[in-house]
Amino acid sequence: MSLSETIQIIPIQGIPIVEPEADVADLIVSALGQQDKPLRDGDVLVICSKVIAKAENRIVCLDDITPSTLANQLAREWDKDARLIEVVLRESQRIVRMDRGILIAETHHGLVCANAGVDQSNVDGGESVCLLPADPDASARRLRQAIGVRSGRHVAVIITDSFGRPWRLGQTEVAVGLA
Repeated sequence: MSLSETIQIIPIQGIPIVEPEADVADLIVSALGQQDKPLRDGDVLVICSKVIAKAENRIVCLDDITPSTLANQLAREWDKDARLIEVVLRESQRIVRMDRGILIAETHHGLVCANAGVDQSNVDGGESVCLLPADPDASARRLRQAIGVRSGRHVAVIITDSFGRPWRLGQTEVAVGLA
């Protein structure tokens, strides 16, 4: 790339709510085609982890969760849903810190984040939660390969998740999977 080239950030519009087993590569390539923004070799696609997790059916119905003694204890202390706390504990390799109703945990992926990346937003009216992809790097590789097959282009894929700094305001996107 020469110094005279620019970087463009182009949002992908028109992707529907992603359901389990959705073909994310097809959704992306189709949406870009509708926008008249075909992929080019060397493009970098940044995809939020929730899209990948939903397609991979990483959704947990809280009604199916039986909280542990620890989850029940923390739920009483913090006035939280014990089932949600149980899911966070299950997704955690270790608890880094617990304070003010927030669990800072190291996930099985090695990420340190609030609630082990377990997310209640935009999932089935609040009775379900979304987990991080089981193996974000493998998910990124599969998506990169599938997009290459559908588009004939060689692209990079970054899977991101929103991270904040505990007990501070603001969020940022962090790469959790790369290919």
